[in-house]
Amino acid sequence: MGRTVLPFSQVLEREYEEWKKFRRALRKEDQEAFDRLFDRAKLHVQAAAYTSHPWPLESILLSICLEHEKLLAEILSKLKERDGDGGNGPGNPKSQAPNPK
Repeated sequence: MGRTVLPFSQVLEREYEEWKKFRRALRKEDQEAFDRLFDRAKLHVQAAAYTSHPWPLESILLSICLEHEKLLAEILSKLKERDGDGGNGPGNPKSQAPNPK
């Protein structure tokens, strides 16, 4: 008989529980940020379950990175709109490329 695979939402909750000691050692504002990170990982439970990676923390961390990437892209887009520079401002890595001599 095959083994039962836990739903990823339960795997995520178990991983969160594993990190509770770490969380308790953080300052209050850092504990809140820690909780937000795991909340972001919950947004990609279906993708993590689909991949069924042997190390769930990798899927959790990648989910968090994905959400951060989306936030950064949104912030950069808003900055470009506000500055009206078309992306050539100091926040754009391409604008910081060295000039050829």
